[in-house]
Amino acid sequence: MSHRSIRDIDLTGKKVFIRVDFNVPLDENGTEVTSDTRIRAALPTIQLALRKGAAVILASHLGRPKGRPKSTMSLDPIAPLLEKLLGQHVTKTGDCVGDEVNHLVAQMSPGDIVLLENLRFHAAEEANDPDFSAQLASLCDVYVNDAFGSAHRAHSSTEGIARLVHKKAIGLLMEKELEYLTMALSKPERPYIAIVGGAKISGKIDVLDRFLELADKILIGGAMTYTFLHAQGIAIGGSLLEKDKLDVARTIINKAGDKLVLPKDHVITAKLQADANTRVVDGYNEPIPSNMKGVDIGPATVDFYKKTLANARFIIWNGPMGVFEIPEFARGTLAMAHAIAESSGLSIVGGGDSEKAIRTAGVETSITHISTGGGASLEFLAGHRLPGIEVLSKTT
Repeated sequence: MSHRSIRDIDLTGKKVFIRVDFNVPLDENGTEVTSDTRIRAALPTIQLALRKGAAVILASHLGRPKGRPKSTMSLDPIAPLLEKLLGQHVTKTGDCVGDEVNHLVAQMSPGDIVLLENLRFHAAEEANDPDFSAQLASLCDVYVNDAFGSAHRAHSSTEGIARLVHKKAIGLLMEKELEYLTMALSKPERPYIAIVGGAKISGKIDVLDRFLELADKILIGGAMTYTFLHAQGIAIGGSLLEKDKLDVARTIINKAGDKLVLPKDHVITAKLQADANTRVVDGYNEPIPSNMKGVDIGPATVDFYKKTLANARFIIWNGPMGVFEIPEFARGTLAMAHAIAESSGLSIVGGGDSEKAIRTAGVETSITHISTGGGASLEFLAGHRLPGIEVLSKTT
């Protein structure tokens, strides 16, 4: 499926609605941005639109306010940060639709930037309400979607508006995401190693099936490990278990053969808290005690995974190897970050915790591509339709 790029559209004198992904973390008071990664990722598209003579309207969601205004999820803290990064004034609105917004947009000139308030302050956004979509569409001459992280959602700002605006395109970030993720599906270099972690198998069944077709090895980590082990009759103590996915786990194991690689050893603990006592157990010869649970891959697994990655020509990683938010249980995840960075192969990292691990390890400049869309990248890799991208096809 081909898509028109923002590069290909004449934006001179046009009002351009850019759906960005400013779903950034804020401090507990909702007054300060604690990570500007996603904002910086949107800058090239915004700057290109300005250079091409557009007036730019920026729209995003932030958090899950459940269809009503919530002060701790306002985009207010983003405007001054965006002004600093762009070096020019940004007008922040009090809403994303309505008379105030219509008036401000009507007064815009080329080079102006308006940042709309959180789209999800209206339940109509997630409902893809036709009237709400029409209100958004009425603001612009051109629609650009640069929010890959929301492309798997058929919301008003990602799908509904695009059906109503004649001129539409993907932004530079979206273009980059599609370019790299498409590589993972079409003739990547080999050996091709997929690393899949996280808490549950349930959210990754389809992508695991796809990796069984595409990858040479799938290295498993995170709490999903224990559902796979339990499915083989191995004692997992109090580790997280998806009982309703045991048959799925067995099916994947049988289908995978030696492609699926489970951890050799585990860091276990009785308490999920910092400074808790831990020890390492052999995954197959030493059962995890009933009062303890697995929280990270062990050192033997780290060594084996590192050796596997050292020769890889293509690596894709989604999901942490352990309870990454607790430093004592983050060693395996950080070790994977360093191993991927040290590999000479092309590397793609997606998912919030995996991305955070890359940045915590300080190796982001050694990764080929860090995806901004965890859920969207999994949907794309699994072969599912992404409404926010499908609607931008040149044939629509």
